[in-house]
Amino acid sequence: MKVFIKDNWLYFLLYLTALAWAFFYIFQVDKVALHIKINSLVGNPALDTFFKYFTHLGDGIFAVIIAIFVFLFNKRNGVFILSTYIVSGLFTSLLKNFFYSDVNRPHYVFGYFVQHIKLKYIEGVDMVGQNSFPSGHSTSAFALFTCLALITENKLLKIIFFVIALMAAFSRTYLSQHWLVDVTFGSLIGTIFAVIFYFIFIGNTKFETLNKPLLNIKRS
Repeated sequence: MKVFIKDNWLYFLLYLTALAWAFFYIFQVDKVALHIKINSLVGNPALDTFFKYFTHLGDGIFAVIIAIFVFLFNKRNGVFILSTYIVSGLFTSLLKNFFYSDVNRPHYVFGYFVQHIKLKYIEGVDMVGQNSFPSGHSTSAFALFTCLALITENKLLKIIFFVIALMAAFSRTYLSQHWLVDVTFGSLIGTIFAVIFYFIFIGNTKFETLNKPLLNIKRS
């Protein structure tokens, strides 16, 4: 545990800082009013284009592709990433579809209940109305990039992975696909499962036999 904290304290310090910021606004500002403030950022062509495409880093297919790619070079790390993505995704899906199925997304709420305020949307983004909490994209992004941060020893890469996860999660509320509370709890789920599976696959010796590439290419 001491080694884990020593190697990853910066990543988790950054995450806890972002988490504290998010919870401050979540508890201080009504989620509709908060979303209006965030939506006021929409309209900048560069930001709109950036978040429109950057949000796909939270897609499940992207996480699977990265997991398979890592698996080719290190089976243990690949299984770690894939297991984290699958289990965290299933957990989020369970919450979204069975426990919080009545939580509607901003597009639905502003379309039917807050009609006097018109949200700014980005052209080409297909809007969804239901199953808002928690954010699946945020779960996937933080599951994937927290895993990547935990398996690299490069401190700069750890910071970069955090920033990517944070921006991918924020893109969901920027695009009005989710409320800030959705992406915040989605990030928590992804991060928690990444830590749990780190200690299952990486933090013990049971899976050391997997700590090798899929294909052992011998040089003559």
